Amino acid sequence: MHRPQRTRGKRHWAKLAVLSVLALGGIALAMSSLRTPSPAARSEAFVLPDLTEPERIGLGYFTVHCQACHGENGRGTSAGPPLVHKIYEPSHHGDGAFVRAVRQGVVAHHWRFGNMPALPAVTDTEVSAIIRYVRALQRANGIH
Repeated sequence: MHRPQRTRGKRHWAKLAVLSVLALGGIALAMSSLRTPSPAARSEAFVLPDLTEPERIGLGYFTVHCQACHGENGRGTSAGPPLVHKIYEPSHHGDGAFVRAVRQGVVAHHWRFGNMPALPAVTDTEVSAIIRYVRALQRANGIH
């Protein structure tokens, strides 16, 4: 039995729509993998610097306030991005960006980890010390 041309046309457009959605999904996945560090990137050689006293104080605050999401030594976890990453170099995310992140939170834009909530309990002194610590880690790992 011969089907009307109209039915074949609808089926053609339905297939085209499905293929388009799959293609867009593939492109989106590829783009997100470019922005999200792979586990291999996290396992690369990592330099732990000799810390000054102010940087050690920052390490303490980082451990309390940041490590659960950003990982030991700022290397990232499944809950938060690595801060020792070229995206967070001072010329792209200056110290003020870290302060704003703590004070106002962050809408996810570089990573797939979701939004970062504001951390109102972290004092200005603690934020400054945390920044000193993160910047020391970054410098030791060629991010400056």
